[in-house]
Amino acid sequence: MEALPRETIVDVLEVRLREDILAGRHPAGSYLPPERQLADGYGVTRTTLKHAFGRLVQAGLLETKHGVGTRVRDYARLGGADLLPMLVRHSPDWIGEIFEVRRSVGALIAARAAARAAKEQRNELRGLLEAVRLAEGGDAVQLADIEVHRALARATGNRVYVLLTNTLFNAYLPVRAALVGPFLDPGAAHDRLEPVVEAVAAGDEDGARRAAEAYLTATERIMLEGLA
Repeated sequence: MEALPRETIVDVLEVRLREDILAGRHPAGSYLPPERQLADGYGVTRTTLKHAFGRLVQAGLLETKHGVGTRVRDYARLGGADLLPMLVRHSPDWIGEIFEVRRSVGALIAARAAARAAKEQRNELRGLLEAVRLAEGGDAVQLADIEVHRALARATGNRVYVLLTNTLFNAYLPVRAALVGPFLDPGAAHDRLEPVVEAVAAGDEDGARRAAEAYLTATERIMLEGLA
């Protein structure tokens, strides 16, 4: 049998360590066993273990102290939103909390966009909305819909809203295929989103907020039905 490339072994080990950490088998704040013991337990070399450690340090799950050891970081207290895709992959229970933030942030972004969007941005939004209607297939419609929301965030003139929007979309990428329900019919997807775009284009802040709340509530319901 041909030996697996080292990188593949690192990939597998990274996933195994990550799952053990998120499942609490290595609790937050605890030090991992000595490298030799841990490597033997997973059936890998210490070099492979170090590579996997490096990735998990970058991911914010581990921290290493020279001469002391490797400790599980208290990611729930100290971690950032960049951990969300990993956490969703481990447990879809996070989706409900992500959707709660999505509703409040999305409505606020729509209102801010209505107040601040330039003429070119309003035209861009209408063009992107039309792309939703013309897209073929649930995946393409879903991606076209995402681009409308990215444009709404840009129209606020606040780069933090853009980053938040990207973070929320990245958070549910691991289960995106299961959330395609609202986008299977491009016409319906277009019609749900149109009131948001039109309110923003009209500069109607309250209307944009209400339209976004209605849109986000409706699509969330369909998505959760798909997950169930």
